[in-house]
Amino acid sequence: MRHALVLTVTLLSSPGFAQTDGSFVGRTRFDLDRPEIRQFVEATAAENKLQPLDVYRLLAKAEPQPKIIELITKPAEKVSPWYEYRARFMTEQRVSEGAQFMQEHRARLEKAHRDTGVAPEYVVAIIGVETFYGRITGRYRVLDALATLAFDYPPRAEYFKKELAQFIALAREEEVDPLTAMGSYAGAMGAGQFMPSSYRRYAVDGSKDARRNLFADWDDIIASVANYFQKNGWVAGGPVLAEASLQPDAPVTADPGNLSLNETVAGLKSKGVDFDTEQKATTPVLLIPAETEVGPGYRVGFKNFEVITRYNRSVRYAMAVHDLATSISDRVAVADAARAAKAARLAQRKDSEEAEEPTER
Repeated sequence: MRHALVLTVTLLSSPGFAQTDGSFVGRTRFDLDRPEIRQFVEATAAENKLQPLDVYRLLAKAEPQPKIIELITKPAEKVSPWYEYRARFMTEQRVSEGAQFMQEHRARLEKAHRDTGVAPEYVVAIIGVETFYGRITGRYRVLDALATLAFDYPPRAEYFKKELAQFIALAREEEVDPLTAMGSYAGAMGAGQFMPSSYRRYAVDGSKDARRNLFADWDDIIASVANYFQKNGWVAGGPVLAEASLQPDAPVTADPGNLSLNETVAGLKSKGVDFDTEQKATTPVLLIPAETEVGPGYRVGFKNFEVITRYNRSVRYAMAVHDLATSISDRVAVADAARAAKAARLAQRKDSEEAEEPTER
């Protein structure tokens, strides 16, 4: 396959891929003769009914990004206690902009709610946590990020090879330009930060334009986040979290790494965990640590909490989404009530003025 190397200066020419105005100029390229790359090309081409040459042409445009390896391999920072983690997301700006976003996209959110049963505020909160309502969506080309992790990061190479193959298929299906699509250092894309496999599996054509565009179409983005939750088991109208307290010497441990509903309402209460819920005694739950500034704190998560962790495998992340969602919902409710009260006052004033007008004789 030595001929593949001469394609490093060739523009993408397959009709299945979107074109760009010029080639991407980078300092380095991948050695397309590497056995694992050749194997990837052959397998991806066969699975997606492509010509291997077309896959080589795309990979010839990918540029290794050493910074991505640094980001994914640097030692994990000390885990922040919950109250510090929460503070990063529960800012006045994020709440107020979330309320504004929810009001601006109310019709889209209500439609998604009707279609999926997913509460609108949780869709808004996901987008708020992930990309600050679509403003911060990533600064790496998705092609570079996925190729770098697929071919130069052995610990998770197999996972990222699959995602790279999914991205190649996605580029053809949804007319995503593989040379210009930007995302996170891990290859997540759009306002909802979907990985390619999630994009292909859960994205919805909310605008009915025969394309699933999670980069710029808010109908598609909102419908897709809601669909992701629904397909992962969201319970319409169900609870997410309950505040809890532990009786002294309660024989139970809150493990921050546990994401499974490994207890029941009755089971936790029998072990000295106090919390309010209208759910049945047999309802599956999990106990979550939620440290406060003055000491230990606890919460109980239900099925919908577990669904949020499917988006990001972290109980702190899911708690942040929940708290942001409830704050945004409360803010919107106050604004709606204020508008309704103002409208009522204006109507009352109009009625009073009409009643005071002299009767013509």
